[in-house]
Amino acid sequence: MEDGQIIDLYWKRDQRAIGETDEKYGRLLHSIAWNLLRSREDSEECVNDTYLRAWEAIPPSRPGAFRTWLGQITRNLSLDRWKRRGAEKRGGGAEVLLGELEDCLPAPAGRGRSVEDGELAELLSAFLRGLSREGRAMFLRRYWYGESVAEVALALGCGEGKVKSSLFRSRKALRTYLEKEGIAV
Repeated sequence: MEDGQIIDLYWKRDQRAIGETDEKYGRLLHSIAWNLLRSREDSEECVNDTYLRAWEAIPPSRPGAFRTWLGQITRNLSLDRWKRRGAEKRGGGAEVLLGELEDCLPAPAGRGRSVEDGELAELLSAFLRGLSREGRAMFLRRYWYGESVAEVALALGCGEGKVKSSLFRSRKALRTYLEKEGIAV
């Protein structure tokens, strides 16, 4: 079923909307939650909460990029859950991802020019558009979808070393780009 048809079901308050959403995007949403949480139960709960949020938001909202909108909800819910339960162990999940990005994210308020979320999103989008197609795919798979380096390498048909070095260069370039834009990193 097309996204527009699924959204129409939400607008009609037809409960089939949730089933159709799960059928089309359930695997993606579970993957996003799992890559951040590494817990089947927590992942399942975040995906179910995503469906509830979609049900509550449509109407009045009519998301243009339904897949991305759902992914963002799942990702935010998963990060919130991860923060609540604390970092129980190193080696996986959101703690590693956030640690990798720590050196290229804006500094806390008070050091240099602060940045609003919307402005940061625009800057990140502009930065990503400047990367090669493969570099952008690696960056998004790792830091948006939370895939491991091995999963990214497998999906893109290259070695883990290539992925690691590309991500390292991208993080360094992002830091330079943000600093050039006047953002304290």
